[in-house]
Amino acid sequence: MKRKLTMIQAITEAMDQKLADDSRIMLLGEDIGVNGGVFRATEDLIHKYGPDRVVDTPLAEAGIIGAAIGLAMNGKIPVVEIQFLAFIYPGFEQIVSHAARMRYRTRGQYHVPMVIRTPYGAGIRGPELHSESVETFFAHVPGLKVVAPSTPYDAKGLLIAAMEDPDPVIFLEPTKLYRAFKQEVPEEMYRVPIGKAKVVQEGSDVSIFAWGAMLRVAEDAAKQIELENGLSCEVIDLRTLYPLDRDTIIASVKKTGRAVVVHEAHKTAGLGAEIISIINDEALVYMKAPVKRITGFDVPVPQFSIEDDYLPTAERVKDGIMETATF
Repeated sequence: MKRKLTMIQAITEAMDQKLADDSRIMLLGEDIGVNGGVFRATEDLIHKYGPDRVVDTPLAEAGIIGAAIGLAMNGKIPVVEIQFLAFIYPGFEQIVSHAARMRYRTRGQYHVPMVIRTPYGAGIRGPELHSESVETFFAHVPGLKVVAPSTPYDAKGLLIAAMEDPDPVIFLEPTKLYRAFKQEVPEEMYRVPIGKAKVVQEGSDVSIFAWGAMLRVAEDAAKQIELENGLSCEVIDLRTLYPLDRDTIIASVKKTGRAVVVHEAHKTAGLGAEIISIINDEALVYMKAPVKRITGFDVPVPQFSIEDDYLPTAERVKDGIMETATF
């Protein structure tokens, strides 16, 4: 049976169903128990599963993540909530030095099956540390998988897949989309495969690559440019940022010969640069124009009075499409 859920409802349902399905699953995070989390993603779960499985932790990200690593190495599957992505920095050393390396360091004797959930991204009128998009930090680290859903359906399926993965997964939740819209989501458990992009809209003139909250911006731009200029855009939701679905990226640009990458993270060393590198390495002879990047700027996320000027918009994406289409 399908119902329409918001993304936050789909995420809650995924954790609820896995807590019921697998006794090894446990949740850890600041205020996730009695308060249900800063965005209420874990609301009422402590009443269903108790404080031993839905654990209110101190405000200590390094301790939360370090404890989760130990739990994961000893038979549990911890799902950590970090209140905002930029709050993760105190725990960064634990993620990079231990969670990501343990399988390699122990030659496969130990795995770290854990998920780190965290909202990210601007557009919610929060201070800069509540709005950063620094996914590249984690996509650069071997041993981590990095996931960023764009819809309620994918959020539930990807989170269930992440909780069943033998390796650590950074699960990035676009804050702007938590309650932005509803979508039909199956009531039963299902999985969306990690590492597989989705062709959201078929097209023949330009490929647009996006993820998270930027997918809707890309879709809006694609619809407008088709109406105004008759260009057919192929829109691809990467969904997994590491490992990237190279096959889908290459297949699309071979078909269209033009590409635009949209992300709200800073431009320099952003994931768009890696996508361009993949295209140049494997499909350069098919390209009719240079790849265009539409990104955030190389500054901290500004205060909310000018926040909208920082974020990519459909108008900026349309300009990028026209630049590459008329090159």
